[in-house]
Amino acid sequence: MARIRTFLGIDVGEAIRDRLVSLQQELTAVAEDVKWVEPENLHITLLFLGEVAQRETLDICRAAQKAVAKMPAFSISVEGAGCFPNPRRPRTLWVGVGEGADEVGAVHDAIEAPLLDMGSYRRETRAYVPHVTLGRVKGDQPTDALAKELAKHRTWSAGTITVHEVHVMSSELTPAGPVYTVLGRAKLST
Repeated sequence: MARIRTFLGIDVGEAIRDRLVSLQQELTAVAEDVKWVEPENLHITLLFLGEVAQRETLDICRAAQKAVAKMPAFSISVEGAGCFPNPRRPRTLWVGVGEGADEVGAVHDAIEAPLLDMGSYRRETRAYVPHVTLGRVKGDQPTDALAKELAKHRTWSAGTITVHEVHVMSSELTPAGPVYTVLGRAKLST
């Protein structure tokens, strides 16, 4: 039975994506051992499902659509650079969501419940924090220069967009990096 690596996310749009790529380029000067996310793959992940049976993807799309159909579209601001777990030992470099973070959290929660019921998702142990992953640090060396640069970009802003839909995505891992494909769109009310 075919299995598909699947996640749900929010597209940030071309203008914000371009600004995020500019920030990646700025951070490259101080972030030595980082695998940067490809520009076309920059997004806000809502839920990572992992490998799911291909026959389940239609049910996942339907569950997501039903979960968000009555939720109104909303604006978000993509802003503030940071890292997980902390600046002394960064593993993931990201830009957060300012305005609209509560709404993104509500969309996450609304979709999570039916997917848990379906058995298509296992709840994360850590709290959900909406963000766009910029890159993953490969080395173990603490980088003071990177921590200082991230601190300078704590109030940095990529702009604001209106969220009209959630994408159900497949992620095919290739030697050149993951290739994302939209499997379904769950539209919010307008």
